[in-house]
Amino acid sequence: MKKTIPIESIDPIEIYGAGNRILTEFCSYFPKLKVTARGHELMLEGRESDIEEFSIRFAELVERRHHKLNLTIYDVEDIFDGENSADKFRLSGDAVIVHGTDGKPIKARNHTQQEMVKAYFDNDLVFAVGPAGTGKTYIAIALAVRALKNREIKRIILTRPAVEAGERLGFLPGDLKDKLDPYLQPLYDALEDMIPSKKLQEFMADGIIQIAPLAYMRGRTLDRACVILDEAQNTNIGQLKMFLTRMGASAKFIVTGDATQIDLPKKTDSGLIQGINLLKGIKGIKTIMFSNDDIVRHPLVTKIVKAFDTLAESPQD
Repeated sequence: MKKTIPIESIDPIEIYGAGNRILTEFCSYFPKLKVTARGHELMLEGRESDIEEFSIRFAELVERRHHKLNLTIYDVEDIFDGENSADKFRLSGDAVIVHGTDGKPIKARNHTQQEMVKAYFDNDLVFAVGPAGTGKTYIAIALAVRALKNREIKRIILTRPAVEAGERLGFLPGDLKDKLDPYLQPLYDALEDMIPSKKLQEFMADGIIQIAPLAYMRGRTLDRACVILDEAQNTNIGQLKMFLTRMGASAKFIVTGDATQIDLPKKTDSGLIQGINLLKGIKGIKTIMFSNDDIVRHPLVTKIVKAFDTLAESPQD
């Protein structure tokens, strides 16, 4: 049997993809069907049942393009495999989240990290708050990378408020990106532990992984994504509200911060704890509190943090 499918009112390259990448992925689901692309037409030859299914699925692909700026091979997988449910890839708190680029398993290293992993699967918004070195951001990024690899999400978006920790942005060399990158470097570092460099560059070039200052989130609706706000103690309550209201369909939001390391001119302007208190008791939102006992860096870090906490608690002249 033969059939011709016309592609109307849309540029075929938007369906086929660069180098026919999307079409090739699509056709891989029909190994016994001969498919020839000729401009605005697809020529099909094969069994009637294959041609009928191809036509139905291809119409779904075209419909997706009408509702999206760009198609990816993940759209093809969704059409054939169905949207992955949240429970399909659920894991226990102490299971391996992902494997690093060196093959080392990345997993929760203490009870509180395990609670954070559990909270991620049970809620759409998770606050992870506690001192430096507890692995809050690292676990958050590992969960996001896992979700991306499992096709549970389309994008990872990582953001931080660009607040100066005792330094001046204006005196740093370079353009705006050069000035902001040092603030975002810890996020790059974590990603590079989990995704091979070449693949990470491809993801970032395609917009599948995005790293940007918090101000760049304004006006966006973020759906089918895992979105992480790091260093949230340096947001005011208005900025936190702006970020949280970006949440779109099938999105997971993780907010991490350390209430003892506020770099705002007025520490009382920090919106992190205010926001947590405002949202307390809402179903679908969970707060995980880390303590000094959860620090997983060098053993000296725990002692250093405790020493500085003592200084902060002592009366000042």
